[in-house]
Amino acid sequence: MNGHPLFEFFREALHASLTRLGEVDDHRVEEYLAEMLASFVHHDRIYAIRDAEGRRIQSVAEMMVEGDVRLNADSFDREREVHRHIGDFVLFWSGMFPEFLTQLKRPGGKDSLLDLVSQGRESYHIVSTFEHDPYGKDAPTFKKLSEGFDMYQRSLILVRASLDGLEGPWGAGFEA
Repeated sequence: MNGHPLFEFFREALHASLTRLGEVDDHRVEEYLAEMLASFVHHDRIYAIRDAEGRRIQSVAEMMVEGDVRLNADSFDREREVHRHIGDFVLFWSGMFPEFLTQLKRPGGKDSLLDLVSQGRESYHIVSTFEHDPYGKDAPTFKKLSEGFDMYQRSLILVRASLDGLEGPWGAGFEA
């Protein structure tokens, strides 16, 4: 997706928000997050994790079960895939639409007892431990995402704020 106008839009918005936060960051993190944002424009990517029966998993608690090799994950690759998605899912919602987390945390809901932000951070940490091929080159990016989760969350909040001020299709009011 690198080079796609939507990817470039998000990459520039992320760069501007990270710069505003005083973070001179690794471009790999900016590109990873821009790719995630561009892919999450499609609803089916936000809920990409499915169980063995093909049912879409919508709660972080269920994703955690699906990504545990002691429970439902049939391989360590599946564990990595699901935990990467949990990190992306929580970072996306907590940064771009934090009001949605209130719905996930509603009393009696499957995620009501979870600290979602801590789980997102922990899931990225789990992904960062996959340091062998073919994942080794991406491990440092996920380590940064885990360690800087709160800052990246604030960065996405700034991206969201810039989108709220858009005018027209790409936003004459967007300030990079």
